[in-house]
Amino acid sequence: MNAITAVSGTMALLLFLSACGGGNTPTTSTQQGTPPASMIEDTPSYDPNRGEGKFTAEMLNLTPQLDAAMAASGETVQAVKCAACHKLTEEKLVGPGWKGVTTRRNPEWIMNFITNPDPMIEKDPAVRAQLELCLVRMPNQNLSDTDARNILEFMRKNDGVK
Repeated sequence: MNAITAVSGTMALLLFLSACGGGNTPTTSTQQGTPPASMIEDTPSYDPNRGEGKFTAEMLNLTPQLDAAMAASGETVQAVKCAACHKLTEEKLVGPGWKGVTTRRNPEWIMNFITNPDPMIEKDPAVRAQLELCLVRMPNQNLSDTDARNILEFMRKNDGVK
């Protein structure tokens, strides 16, 4: 019985090794030393202060004073779309707490992230670090520009802007 087991094991090993090696496989760009396009990072054009998206500081035209009506609308959207994952304090729920976010991030970055989270998760080092802590990707909530702007105003209110 030991001879049969040894022969079977040897044959299995040979089959395994022959399946992994050589052959007439076509040459790929990786084998030639050039990584495939999917592995080439395009982050040099990424601006970590603005994020990835259409919003710029000039587009937002924030005033020092809070727009109370926008903040109230933003609070309504936050209750429906955001509150399940984010607390209004510094405490993490599923995602990070919102307290202080407007002092840590530029308004255009916030707008770009909440309207366009996927590319920013891929490119922004700070978001990737946060993902390692939270372990859950922020889903795209498909917010309108108006809803996103109202949420930003509510975040400002949450951070003490009057």
